[in-house]
Amino acid sequence: MDIATQSIEGGFADPVFNAQTVFRAVMDAMARPGSIEALPQLSQPPAPLSATAGAIALALCDNDTPLWLDPPLQAEGAVKSWLGFHTGAPLANTPADAHFALIANPAEMAALDGFSQGTQEYPDRSTTLILLVGDLATGPSLLLEGPGIEKAAMIAPTGMPRHFVEQWKQNNKRFPRGVDIILAAPGSLACLPRTTRIKTMEA
Repeated sequence: MDIATQSIEGGFADPVFNAQTVFRAVMDAMARPGSIEALPQLSQPPAPLSATAGAIALALCDNDTPLWLDPPLQAEGAVKSWLGFHTGAPLANTPADAHFALIANPAEMAALDGFSQGTQEYPDRSTTLILLVGDLATGPSLLLEGPGIEKAAMIAPTGMPRHFVEQWKQNNKRFPRGVDIILAAPGSLACLPRTTRIKTMEA
């Protein structure tokens, strides 16, 4: 299949309903950090972009939201064409220019403070990172506390950066500025809004 065909196929079958389904799952996961929201396969993007991450991009990105791709995604012309055709989102030149960032290889991702942090007046202008993870249950455990969590919650995403917890603590300190994260696993997603604190990361 050539790039032109790949870029056109694999989008939402029912754009309005599918986008609403994804948006609601993301909002519910943001409101309850650590909760895992099921998400059916609604898109079929070119590899290495996953179906979950592709659906999130289709629901959230548009021509007003610059999108940054990490090197594995940047290297795939079919991925860039697919995102451009289905979302209209321009590609950001640097992480700091991005409203959204798609990260296929979180273990090697740029530091969190390299992405847009927003401003005190407009904290919502920060980057939302969409990390492609293998699953949310078999990696090092993250114990979560903060708004939207009754006592504590725990998730265990695979393939996270080595110094992620320390970076996240620095992200907390920048509040109300700072990045938010969507963890996109096969068939599900979870969120880490900037207000969430990570207590431990166990091997």
